[in-house]
Amino acid sequence: MKIVVLKTAAVTLVSILGSLALVLTIVPALGGTVGAIGWLMCLLCPLFIATPLGFFTFMQERKLKLAHDDLMRAHAQLAAAHRRLSEKASRDEMTGMLNRENFFAALDGSRRKNDRGALLIIDADHFKQINDSFGHLTGDQALLQIAAAITRGVRSGDILGRIGGEEFGAFLVGATEEEAKLVAERIRSEVERLRFQPNDEPAVPLTVSIGGTNCESEANVSELMRAADKRLYEAKRRGRNRAIFDTGIPEAA
Repeated sequence: MKIVVLKTAAVTLVSILGSLALVLTIVPALGGTVGAIGWLMCLLCPLFIATPLGFFTFMQERKLKLAHDDLMRAHAQLAAAHRRLSEKASRDEMTGMLNRENFFAALDGSRRKNDRGALLIIDADHFKQINDSFGHLTGDQALLQIAAAITRGVRSGDILGRIGGEEFGAFLVGATEEEAKLVAERIRSEVERLRFQPNDEPAVPLTVSIGGTNCESEANVSELMRAADKRLYEAKRRGRNRAIFDTGIPEAA
């Protein structure tokens, strides 16, 4: 408001000076003289015309600026809310990992930028027994611990997703076969070290089986999934709690 008053006062002063300059130029040119009434009109006309008009104009300008600022803030808040909703929609509600659809979309997008990498499919062993014995809420707690162990096992920048009930996917961006084997074994070991004790019962062992495959440049996502699933099935068949990568040789038993 102070700025509006100052701007109005400045416009009024300029109007008074302009009025005086105009009268003092025109009246003598026409052979007249400026009397007391002329001086008074030079002062009053700008006061009664320029002052309210200037005040109204600057007030409207101020209101428009405030409205624009409010609109920009609302737009920023809306954009932030949209980003949060979009991020939430792309995540598995329980684990916070990417959901199945967005995991494969992220995998595909990463593959377009970098051909090299590896895909791991990680499945919790005997998980149905935990649900059947202790209930699904306890099963969810075990799944959260497994998800946390998987997160600890991967590298920064790798892509994680929950692609099934107790099945997870990990795309190891740019990893060589040897690097992928090390990550797979680290995940397996992290899960095996868990001490899950539901409802003050004796500790229940948690393990995972892992199937992995190199990402050949010409292979699509479906082909990579089939290859990793094949290795996962082999890990299950060989007794679980192991990682098998490409060659079919168990990395841990």
